[in-house]
Amino acid sequence: MLYTFSQAHYSEIDLQRYLTEITENDVVVLWQDGVLLAVKYGEMFTQCKEQCFMLEQDVLARNLTALLPENNQVRSISLADLVDLTAQYSPQIAL
Repeated sequence: MLYTFSQAHYSEIDLQRYLTEITENDVVVLWQDGVLLAVKYGEMFTQCKEQCFMLEQDVLARNLTALLPENNQVRSISLADLVDLTAQYSPQIAL
């Protein structure tokens, strides 16, 4: 399953619940304002390992590069990479 987060208003409890449901067959993508979650709740995303991504153009647009935690596990991807993920993973859910 592909989980996409486009907003930054999730509570810590809700976000933790979503992330604990992620399996090794799932992928999380932070985009639009959702990239702010990697700054706001960076520690939560350390459990995601290689399954969590953020759209690079949204990170750059919000000037977040310097604010990301040093142990950041969320990898930046291009828009082309996002298209590849959407073709590879289904079903897809936007949160």
